[in-house]
Amino acid sequence: MLLSTAHAKTHDHVMPKIPKDGTTMTDLIRSIATDQKHEAGQPFYILDLSTIERLMDKWNHSFPNVKPFYAVKCNNEPALLTKLANLGTNFDCASLLEIDTVLSLGISPNQIIFANPCKAISHIKHAAAVGVNFTTFDSKLEVDKIKKWHPQCHLLLRIKAPSDSGSLRPLGKKFGALPEEIEPLLHYACNVAGLKVVGVSFHVGSIAQDPTIYREAIANARAVFDVADYLGIPKMKILNIGGGFRSTPLFEEIASVVNEAVQDFFPDPNLKIIAEPGRFFPETAFTLVTHVIGKRVRGEKIEYWIDEGIYGSFRPTLYNSCFVGIKPISMKECCEIGESTIYGPSCDSLDAVAVDIKLPELELDDLIVFYNMGAYSKCGGTKFNGFDMLSTPTYIVSTNST
Repeated sequence: MLLSTAHAKTHDHVMPKIPKDGTTMTDLIRSIATDQKHEAGQPFYILDLSTIERLMDKWNHSFPNVKPFYAVKCNNEPALLTKLANLGTNFDCASLLEIDTVLSLGISPNQIIFANPCKAISHIKHAAAVGVNFTTFDSKLEVDKIKKWHPQCHLLLRIKAPSDSGSLRPLGKKFGALPEEIEPLLHYACNVAGLKVVGVSFHVGSIAQDPTIYREAIANARAVFDVADYLGIPKMKILNIGGGFRSTPLFEEIASVVNEAVQDFFPDPNLKIIAEPGRFFPETAFTLVTHVIGKRVRGEKIEYWIDEGIYGSFRPTLYNSCFVGIKPISMKECCEIGESTIYGPSCDSLDAVAVDIKLPELELDDLIVFYNMGAYSKCGGTKFNGFDMLSTPTYIVSTNST
């Protein structure tokens, strides 16, 4: 097990030497938590790069013809982005800052899609200045902005998925052209504004639960290609199937549906297919380690306070508790299991991480470990109430290394 460190502010911290043979994740967590170079009582992440490698193998096996553009908003840890780039991934950025984050790692602007259908003018101008020439749109005003500030950009028309009710976080209410808007938008963008629309984009919503919605969306994308042919627009060549993927057994089923639908609706072997996976890659690769900083016994229930909360990794608008595993690490040999609640450190009464769960009795400075914490967690950190949730360090491990 090889180990190095990264940090939100600096990326050159040196870890103590960790035994390479027989080291378990619990051993590793204890080593970091008790090391003098780690700030006492500070939460930390562990990123397992071997998990990223395994997930890339899984993606390539299931989607051999689909190029992933990783959604940077999901987790922008530099070590993660660098690893994904080395494995051949491109990147989906939604803002000026995300573009600069990717470019600062030496990644080419040609590997970026600016996949935000509604962009501030300053962000469009910046994309033009740094050479990011690939974006999405779904409105006439966006065409006007791109025409004025980045006319060389290649465009994908973002369409509304026919049904995103099968996703835990639908996106269709906010993004995507409606069927009746498609022909006017294509005509305006290509024949009036003179821009290059090179394909179609859709997103069925975050955490898709119904594989069939991808087939419906791909069929709708085919109809857009046909409209473009009818309008005499230069042949479009890119299909962006968006995101919604998790590394679960459902992923293979979704991939099978997508691959079959592409064969049925897009027999053209020259079609380029891309996707915008977010949580698929980092979700299971990150582990969050927190410390017990307070305790209160009320009858048969015990309440704990930890050094992370809803203004950090557990923001309720981003965090999905049903996907997270919780494991306490106590200094005691044997502990009685009881009803427990875990609170975050802020003075907000809503700052509860887990309510009415079973835990062994813990003491001050014991650890509570949260697994599958890589998706939409540390990227949501704030400094609310004076608690800095933006600077949580990340330790890098490769569990397959010897």
